[in-house]
Amino acid sequence: MPPVDQNQRRRRGTGLIALDSDAASPGHTLFAPLTGSGEVYLVDLHGEPVHTWSLPYRPGRHARLLADGRLAYNGVLPGEQALFPMWHKYRGGVMLKAAADGTVLHEHRDPYQHHDAHHSEDGRILYTALEPLRGERAAAVRGGVPGSEPDGTVWADTIKEVAADGTLLWSWSAADHLDPDAYPLHPDYSREHWPLINSVTPLADGTVLASLRSVSAVVVISRETGEVLWRTDPGTVSQQHAPTELANGNFLVFDNGVFRPGHDVPYSRVIEIDRASGKVAWEYHDPARESFFAPFMGSAQRLPNGNTLVTDSPGGRLFEVTADGYLCWEYVVPHFGSYEESEVRRLFPAEPNAVFRAYRYPAEVLGSLTAAP
Repeated sequence: MPPVDQNQRRRRGTGLIALDSDAASPGHTLFAPLTGSGEVYLVDLHGEPVHTWSLPYRPGRHARLLADGRLAYNGVLPGEQALFPMWHKYRGGVMLKAAADGTVLHEHRDPYQHHDAHHSEDGRILYTALEPLRGERAAAVRGGVPGSEPDGTVWADTIKEVAADGTLLWSWSAADHLDPDAYPLHPDYSREHWPLINSVTPLADGTVLASLRSVSAVVVISRETGEVLWRTDPGTVSQQHAPTELANGNFLVFDNGVFRPGHDVPYSRVIEIDRASGKVAWEYHDPARESFFAPFMGSAQRLPNGNTLVTDSPGGRLFEVTADGYLCWEYVVPHFGSYEESEVRRLFPAEPNAVFRAYRYPAEVLGSLTAAP
């Protein structure tokens, strides 16, 4: 008898798990395995690959298709030293556009970039980065485990926007614009990174939407003044990821559920937050709440037919639910591997099939890939 595979996720089965073609939103799904060497896959509703890119850097989180058929991709800049223990897990550094055959058409590099980079159609890139706080500025950050700053440094988030030629157009600093008392780190978090912005995206009104994971807040930032114009009420989200703006102006959020107040059993959910009231207008969680729990990463995308595509990132599990919570499509990423960096392998010794985000596109996107230069 062959030995038992000790990887539980792989043992449970991969590829297409479930499909109700009458209920699912048609199209192809894009994802980039985090432990891969730079592969990006586009699969149909049956889980069959319809296009693959091979890029020169492993994912610095995710990829996304632009309207012209080019691939926007965030990769890991090789050869960089770890700023703190978790840095190699979620750093990036290379923000690029690639043609359908994987040819790199444009790159912007910033060794302090991490988690997210939003590529606009006109070539602008809005992304998250870091700056070091030391001395009194580091001491001003509230919360976290006392004394856990590496070398006395708290790495604080910045947001930058650059033009296609790399010219800095706009920047924002958490240390300059957030009240430390209003945005304290959770007491169980290391003080190495504050407030850990894991998502940033431009809004239709010209403001910027950002997710502050380690302080459990989603905020809207003014480009003109840098002030926070809107934030979720405390307790609405817990260590969340990937807020996006919906057509009705509400925000769709992947709410991880770590340290959720008032709940002794953690679970993840996807919620739609009414921007005007701040209340939860729609929610999805698994009928057995504890069976869907992603302690880190994750995303959600509202689809044209009103369904929601969910990325259960750590488990490499992509699934789609209707507005009333009916699961109509499920796919488990079949690509497993180890992280290249020994520092990350020590933190995550198994061979994961994790992806940061997945996106669904109309099937016609294949035509734009063929046409794109």
